[in-house]
Amino acid sequence: MHFGLFVEEIRQGATQAAAFRDIFELAERAEALGIDCVWLGEIHFTPQRSVISSSLQVASSIATRTRRLHVGTAVQVLPLNHPLRIAEEVATVDQISEGRFEYGIGRSGSVRTYDVFGIPYGESQARFLEALQIIREAWKGEPFSYSGQFYRIENATVVPRPYQVPHPPIRMATTSDETFPAAGRLGLQIFVGLRTTEIPDLRAQLASYRQAWEEAGHPGAPSAYLRIPVYASTTARGALEEPHESLTSFFVRQTELARAAVGRAGAGPADRRRMEAERMANLSYDDMLAKKVVFGTAAGIIDRLRQLREELRLDGFVAELNPGGLIPPELEARSFEIIGREVAPALR
Repeated sequence: MHFGLFVEEIRQGATQAAAFRDIFELAERAEALGIDCVWLGEIHFTPQRSVISSSLQVASSIATRTRRLHVGTAVQVLPLNHPLRIAEEVATVDQISEGRFEYGIGRSGSVRTYDVFGIPYGESQARFLEALQIIREAWKGEPFSYSGQFYRIENATVVPRPYQVPHPPIRMATTSDETFPAAGRLGLQIFVGLRTTEIPDLRAQLASYRQAWEEAGHPGAPSAYLRIPVYASTTARGALEEPHESLTSFFVRQTELARAAVGRAGAGPADRRRMEAERMANLSYDDMLAKKVVFGTAAGIIDRLRQLREELRLDGFVAELNPGGLIPPELEARSFEIIGREVAPALR
């Protein structure tokens, strides 16, 4: 049972230099506590939210500061970069870490990022699929050529090859009804979440993913990790009250991001996007606690994560420690200590 951490949010009020120190200190603490992997988000042009715009460079630094801990992306946005450059940089991080790199990929739901880069969001899915095909071919370390809608490559040999053979594990973020079976057909492991969806919907989506995997005849078993906010306190009351401001702020922002994608080409049916955004906007704090997060004492968190593992047939969790970035540092540190010493070992 995998237990990792998702790192994206800047601590509100922190300088950018302090934000990087926080990331590296968290990774070193994760190594000491036996956490399996630190997963890095990729956020552009939003200084109040994150400093991780170049996740592979941050991953490389974490790899040189640790010896056992794995480091991954959650996710790298494939359509925003040239796939040959991606293949080179990922293989380099895999070599530096000596095989401790986990490669999470996606196309992101942030339409504004695409606008700033000047890439039509309506092209994101097609660009994603072309990039993935090129990256997988590039990692073979042999000369190859490619001709597609967006990329033309003539006789390229990518160096270095990844440390892992044939390449680092690839895990795709899936959020819409369409992406679950698509990931199954591609034979990719997946991340899932509950930001815009509900557990009954997620159960059905996971069933479509596993069916598509089986129908495609891929070897091995499909794998799903759930990314979810987790907060631990010494009392049940504290676990509900201490993160209140931060979690509420987090879902206000998530609602704004979801609304920004409504009606955009490539973002899926507008009615569905609008429904997801309004469903988030109407969440009460009690709804958030019941449906979107796992907050409690160590015992309560263990029970809830075990329930989710069985209900959704999961084989990993990726915990967000401070959604919203407003949980005070001392409370976040205490929560992480409880999670690392009591929760994660009980799930393995």
